[in-house]
Amino acid sequence: MTALVLDAGAFIAIERNDRNTLALLKVVQTNSLSLRSNGVVVAEVWRGGPGKQALLARFLDAVELVPVDDDLGRAAGVLIREARGGSAIDATVVTIARDGDQILTSDQADIQALIDCSGRRIGVIAC
Repeated sequence: MTALVLDAGAFIAIERNDRNTLALLKVVQTNSLSLRSNGVVVAEVWRGGPGKQALLARFLDAVELVPVDDDLGRAAGVLIREARGGSAIDATVVTIARDGDQILTSDQADIQALIDCSGRRIGVIAC
């Protein structure tokens, strides 16, 4: 694994202080692997601010947030077409993942369907 890509379910698990998710993230950081997500995923989970979501805010500081620009949006749209469905947010998560990455998600089936159409070797880890 070169990076762990986080979807909204992963951030929700962090915010809920899920022990398994936090243990996995500690292993990822201990092994100097990168964490990656995008701003649309953050929009799905960010509701309060640093004082109200302190744990989530700390983790966001360690995450590379890929901008969702025109190119990423179009690539995600093509992926949705290829998969004959899927959410735009899930498609952006899969689109920013690279060969060898793992996606941490609570939505395994939908993410896997998009991965299958992406032509890339991306793993899925449930949270």
